[in-house]
Amino acid sequence: MKHLLILILFLATPALAQDLTHKAAPQSHPILIKNAVVHPVSSPTISDGGVLFDQGVIRAILNQGQLDELVRSPNLPPNTLIIDADGKHVYPGLIAPYTQLGLTEIQAVRQMQDTTEVGDITPEASAAIAINPDSTLLPVTRSNGVLLAGVFPIGGVLPGRAAAIRLDGWTSDDMTITPGGGLILRWPSMRTISAWWMDRSESDQQQDIRRGLQRITDVFDTALAYRNAKDADPTHPTDLRWEAMRPLFPADLTPITENAVGIDPALAPATQLPLFILANDIDQINAAVAFCLERGLRPVIVGGRDAPNAADLLNRHDIPVIVNGTHVMPRRDDAPYDDPFTLPARLHEAGIRFAIANNDDTAHERNTPYSVATAVKHGLPRDAALRALTIEAARILNIADRYGSLETGKSATLILTSGDPLEVMTRVERAYIDGREIDLSNKQTTLAQKYRERYRQMGQLKDEAEKP
Repeated sequence: MKHLLILILFLATPALAQDLTHKAAPQSHPILIKNAVVHPVSSPTISDGGVLFDQGVIRAILNQGQLDELVRSPNLPPNTLIIDADGKHVYPGLIAPYTQLGLTEIQAVRQMQDTTEVGDITPEASAAIAINPDSTLLPVTRSNGVLLAGVFPIGGVLPGRAAAIRLDGWTSDDMTITPGGGLILRWPSMRTISAWWMDRSESDQQQDIRRGLQRITDVFDTALAYRNAKDADPTHPTDLRWEAMRPLFPADLTPITENAVGIDPALAPATQLPLFILANDIDQINAAVAFCLERGLRPVIVGGRDAPNAADLLNRHDIPVIVNGTHVMPRRDDAPYDDPFTLPARLHEAGIRFAIANNDDTAHERNTPYSVATAVKHGLPRDAALRALTIEAARILNIADRYGSLETGKSATLILTSGDPLEVMTRVERAYIDGREIDLSNKQTTLAQKYRERYRQMGQLKDEAEKP
């Protein structure tokens, strides 16, 4: 009986993590949001304008004069749903650029973790196919305006391929925008540690560093050799690991020799996938960028605590940074207390392109806008902060052709809010992904309604008991 009870509890655990909200149906009629403060991001704010979208695509961004003319015009389809925003705000859907959404549910339960493959070198692992579309964390996150996300596997040196996803869909295929949005590389520490807890000698640590760098070199040299062999002879046996790495290399890169170098990342074509490199220290960043320049790779630095110190290098080669959170502690004892808070402002001042991630438990991705708000409080201009949550994140994830700003011809992925999404008191009142209106309810809102009803009933019983 004891074993049966344990089995029942084990089987019931996943049921506690099921999203029971309805998935949105495709847009069936045109929608016009009028009398709104429209924030296109890619162009100046329109104080009293509107957005018209149909079949999931933005058809027009309108100022007040254009809006009045359209409403009176016979060109407006008769079945258009007109939403009077009454001075509320329209923003592009916010983007969380670095998450494990859909790969984890309850972090204390090992069976609910699908973030890490077995082995250190697994470039063939794809986050897209592992995403759980029924995760309860998805509706909680999108209810705060975060409608898109970059999902990254973790663990090991080369943990796999990232994906850009929509936070709504019946299946992982429905949710996926780009299944192979780039590979992740964890760059080894380049410094020895002399702390009291370190039990390895400096020479042993230096040997570990050399071994780690050589392993990365061997992996990429093997992948490039495979690419060249496969291009020369399509019948060459297929290896899924190296096949997954082929899009990292530029099409016209010759095999590396002493007299041949790679291509500047700033000149790389958009079809070439980025390499997301987890690196924080200046020597990590310098070494990683030099490695990528030699091989013609397109690096994106994830973390980048010392990135302002490498501004010349990053700007010269147009290498962006994903700031991995502002609500973290300084890395060094002698660093200012507000070092993480001011990092985005310092990147902005240095001219480095960047987006801002949350770097908290996956259950708290809904708080991504507030990580950005902390950067605003510590010197980041508000328009740059909004760009970091939208268009810059979209560019880094290679989805800016469809998402990240409100422009004619782009996806109608947007939110209607009561105010600035960086403010805690702002409510997201409507949300659309590809024109589909998203259900903004979630487990927490359902529980709130449940217990409000309880206290309403208790109040009724009390009132009846007090009647004479």
